[in-house]
Amino acid sequence: MEVLLFALSGIAVMSMLIVPLSSKVQAPILLLFLGLGMVLGEDGPGRIHFDDFSFAYSIGSVCLAVILLAGGFDTKLRDLKVAGTPAGLLATLGVVFTAVIVGVAYHLILDAPLAEGLLLGAVVGSTDAAATFMLLTHSGVKLRPRLKETLFIESGLNDPIAIFLTLTFVAIVDTGAPLEFGTLFTAAPNFIQQMGIGSIAGIAMGYLAAWTNRKITLPTGLNPPFFLMSGLFTYAATALAGGSGFLAAYLFGLTVAASGGKSEREEASRDRVAHFHEGFAWLAQIAMFVMLGLLVAPSELHVMLLPGILLAIVLIFFARPIAVFLCLSPLGFTTREKFYVGWVGLRGAVPIFLSIIPVISPGPLTPHFFNLVFIIVVASLMVQGWSIGTAGRVFGVVLGRDDEEKTAAKDA
Repeated sequence: MEVLLFALSGIAVMSMLIVPLSSKVQAPILLLFLGLGMVLGEDGPGRIHFDDFSFAYSIGSVCLAVILLAGGFDTKLRDLKVAGTPAGLLATLGVVFTAVIVGVAYHLILDAPLAEGLLLGAVVGSTDAAATFMLLTHSGVKLRPRLKETLFIESGLNDPIAIFLTLTFVAIVDTGAPLEFGTLFTAAPNFIQQMGIGSIAGIAMGYLAAWTNRKITLPTGLNPPFFLMSGLFTYAATALAGGSGFLAAYLFGLTVAASGGKSEREEASRDRVAHFHEGFAWLAQIAMFVMLGLLVAPSELHVMLLPGILLAIVLIFFARPIAVFLCLSPLGFTTREKFYVGWVGLRGAVPIFLSIIPVISPGPLTPHFFNLVFIIVVASLMVQGWSIGTAGRVFGVVLGRDDEEKTAAKDA
């Protein structure tokens, strides 16, 4: 036990200490965590042999639930009112449009079945909340509230849709079912069930947890753990009931954050809960990212390097911008804003995590599929992540000093 604790706590401490480095060099923190995992892995100096994809999926699921729970606590209702519609469209139809375009490109580039291509498109369809928040915060870019919150909320909402589409196409690929409208239509009831149960459970359990916390006075130190355990209970119970546990976890956090009163004591309690979950979300991200880095064998990446780069180009320069323009054109965004939203489509841990599912399923896909997604994600983080501030200035969406003052006065 001491040896295990020594190793795990040492890795966690190293990961925490590189976070300030990310801010200084404007590097996506995910890249640094993944890099640490690769250094510790079998091809690096650490020589840790880890290739248990099933175990990684189980741990990754819990970590993702914690991350989404914290994201719900951090989302404000007033932000949803400002940016809920565009973020919702991007998180649903935007993921579908992206999946289709990337899927067709995969089909043409690798001469592979279209169903496999749509599976890849679903896997890389969601943007990364942690990377988006960190890079926008530390880049110094000041955006209009609607534009900024659209990016933040989209990245928190689009994971459940990507997960559902991934599971649907994994089933199609594994069974060899024909890719036709009838096959896809049969997934509609499951989609309604997943989203319906997930939404109802997340909101209902969030209100119940908030009400219980108000009626039963817990010791101050137990309030944050109470909501954490209640959120994880909601995630697990929803998944067991056939709903989307990830959506339920996000909505649980959102509902609890919106259910408190406005007294000074209740606001202080909400702050403690938010800070507690933020810390746990950081630990979950570190565990998830480093573990995914351990799964990567750099010596095998060259096999999928060229198709990975080509598909990353399709995703960054075609699929994401087209999806954004289709979703946001009716909503009054300027062309410059749509180009910027199209550029800030950072991929992160969730696509890498989802790429584990086809590998552990009984279908034809191998760890090369995991490596392909890894290459696409790294390319996205390097190209889009490092240029997020520059792109804001190039597209002319950065607020000037006068605009900032007007925005601050309006918010006040």
